[in-house]
Amino acid sequence: MTRLRNVVAACALAVIAAVAFSALFSREFEWRLPDGVPLPMVPPDNPMSDEKVALGRHLFYEKRLSVNGTSSCATCHVQALAFTDGLARSVGATGELHPRGSMTLVNAAWSGKLTWANHLIDTLEVQALIPMFGEQPIEMGMAGRESAIIEMLRGDDYYREAFRTAFAADSDPYSILNTVRALASFVRTIASFDSPYDRFQRGDSEALTDGQVRGLNLFFSERLECFHCHGGFNFTDSSTHADVLVQTVGFHNNGLYNIGATGEYPSDNTGLYDLTGERRDMGRFKAPTLRNIAVTAPYMHDGSIETLDGVVEHYGRGGRIIVDGPYAGDGSRNPYRSEFVRGFELSAQERADLIAFLQSLTDETVLANPDYSDPFPD
Repeated sequence: MTRLRNVVAACALAVIAAVAFSALFSREFEWRLPDGVPLPMVPPDNPMSDEKVALGRHLFYEKRLSVNGTSSCATCHVQALAFTDGLARSVGATGELHPRGSMTLVNAAWSGKLTWANHLIDTLEVQALIPMFGEQPIEMGMAGRESAIIEMLRGDDYYREAFRTAFAADSDPYSILNTVRALASFVRTIASFDSPYDRFQRGDSEALTDGQVRGLNLFFSERLECFHCHGGFNFTDSSTHADVLVQTVGFHNNGLYNIGATGEYPSDNTGLYDLTGERRDMGRFKAPTLRNIAVTAPYMHDGSIETLDGVVEHYGRGGRIIVDGPYAGDGSRNPYRSEFVRGFELSAQERADLIAFLQSLTDETVLANPDYSDPFPD
C-alpha cells in the first residue's frame, strides 16, 4: 500500500504544474455538451481525440487486462447502474472484498477530487493506477504483468492498429502509459446532463412534476442544507472545470458512525484520516455527485444505507444511530461531524417530494448511450 501511495503521489505532483494550461487542450475536442456546461480539464500531455476515446472504450471493457481474465473496468462500473456496480462493497478480480463501494464514473471529468477518500488524486490518469495496480486490495491485478499485457495488445488485431492510430506520434505506442491515457480519455466523455431536472432548467416547465418542484425547493433550502455539499452543476462540492479559478474540495464527516462515542469509524474505513493521520479528518469522505442517484444504491462509501428513504432519514436525524454491535454509537453526536449535517424534520409529503426530486436527477440517455456501451460481441 505504501508503494502505491508513493506512486500515486508522485504522479499527482507531476501533473499539477500542467493543469493551468489544460483548458487549451480541452477545447480542441468536440465535447457535444449542452449550452452552459463548462468544458472539463484535460492534462496537456493527454489531449483528447476520437481515436483515443474509441481505444479507451475497448480497454474499459477488456477483461484480458485483469490478472485472471475475469474482470474489466466495466465489472465494477456498469453502464445501466450509472457506472457503479450495485454492491455495498466492490469485489476485485480475485474475489477480494473491498472496504468501499465503486463510485460513479458519470461526469468524473468534472470531479475535482477522485475516489472516496484521497485528496491527492485529481486526474483520471492518476486515479486509474489504483484499480490497475493496487494490491491491497487487488482490483484488476495488473501489477507485475506489464510485459504480458503489452504483448497481448501488440498481438491483438484491433489493438495493434488502434494504438498506432491513437498515438501516431509515438515510435512505440504500446505501453501501460498509453493504456492509462486512452482509458482516461474514454471516461472523460461519460457525461450526464439530460435528466428531467436538466430539461426543467433549460426551460421545459413540464419536465418535473409538481412534487419534484417542491422537492427541488426543499433540496436547495437552508432548512435542509443539502445543496451545501451537493450543489453546483454536478451536485457535489468537489468539482472543477477548464475555466475554474479556485478548485473546490469537499470531504465531510456526515455522522454515519460514532463508535464508542469518540468519533471513531470502522478501522478499514476512516476516510481522509487514513492518509493524513489528523483526528479532524476522521470519517471525512468525498460528497459524491447526486446525478443518477436513484440507480446507484446502496448508498454511502460502504453501502451501509440501502435506500434513498434511508438516506433522507439519516440526514433528517443529523447522523445515524446504531444501537448495538461492534459499530454501536450515535452519529449525530460525532465530534467530527460536518456543520451542515444538523438534522431536519419533514412531513410525509415533503419526504416524498424530496425523494421524487432526487429521482428526477436520473438521465436515462447516459444509462443506454451506445457510445459508452460494451464494444465486444457476446
